[in-house]
Amino acid sequence: MNEPRWYGIVAEFEAASSLVEAARAAREAGYRRFEAYTPYPIKALDEIVPSWNLVPPMVLAGGIFGGIGAYLMEYLIAAKLYPINVGGRPLDSWPAFIPITFELTVLFASFAAFFGVLFLCGLPALFHPLIQLPEFVRASDDRFFLCIEATDHRFDIRRTAAFLYDQSPAGVWEIEHP
Repeated sequence: MNEPRWYGIVAEFEAASSLVEAARAAREAGYRRFEAYTPYPIKALDEIVPSWNLVPPMVLAGGIFGGIGAYLMEYLIAAKLYPINVGGRPLDSWPAFIPITFELTVLFASFAAFFGVLFLCGLPALFHPLIQLPEFVRASDDRFFLCIEATDHRFDIRRTAAFLYDQSPAGVWEIEHP
């Protein structure tokens, strides 16, 4: 019989302060892959819940690629492939290349931001494992959830569940991947 593939363990809390304390305890216990789900933003969670924001480097890379690509494209077309001498001007006149270089830099950076956010959010996703939990529907109403993911290096199904039970939650559930 196959062992179930876990997504993580979820704990439900009735108050925001309980969630913040549980998240702080998870951070101090060495957990790094966990997420908090709340009906409204909680400022104290910003420093506690780890976040990896890869969007700025992706946008920078897209902008650099777009700018260099645009300049090289214009230089190759104007100076090498189809040189046309207009009024004695130099073929590789960089001031004439600046507007298109700028436009393509912005365009590629925008594409990198858009598709990077889609990719990093896991979209398009028609299903998330936490939807299996009937109680999770209250995450957008009046409950607070903390999910420690199975991809965490300290994750052990029994020890992690015992850790979350020690935080006095309203409930703890093991979530499987479908």
